[in-house]
Amino acid sequence: VQLQASGGGLVQAGGSLRLSCAASIRTFSSYAMGWFRQAPGKEREFVSCISWNGASTYYADSVKDRFTISRDNAKDTVYLQMNSLKPEDTAVYYCAGKLSYGSGWYRLPTEYDYWGQGTLVTVSS
Repeated sequence: VQLQASGGGLVQAGGSLRLSCAASIRTFSSYAMGWFRQAPGKEREFVSCISWNGASTYYADSVKDRFTISRDNAKDTVYLQMNSLKPEDTAVYYCAGKLSYGSGWYRLPTEYDYWGQGTLVTVSS
């Protein structure tokens, strides 16, 4: 199983980026997917997650109303649309997968089975 995150880069405050995470999982639609981020010197933190069918989504308070998670099960890909970016959003962003048909709010890194390699997002002020 591989998760390949992409779409990071350098953007000015107030700008937008869309992250993608392509999965090489035969049963991608059986997985809840999450996005986490880790800034230098800080612990990895939850950003957002989406249920296997896209019906349930959850967000950290810090990104609510600015970020949108979505998925395309036909393309085995999950997305994170990030708008109104702030310098404090600067971090390496990781996607993760959890085998689950539930609609739970999977906020802990230890709840996930697979991880991507991360993509760096840098927001300049």
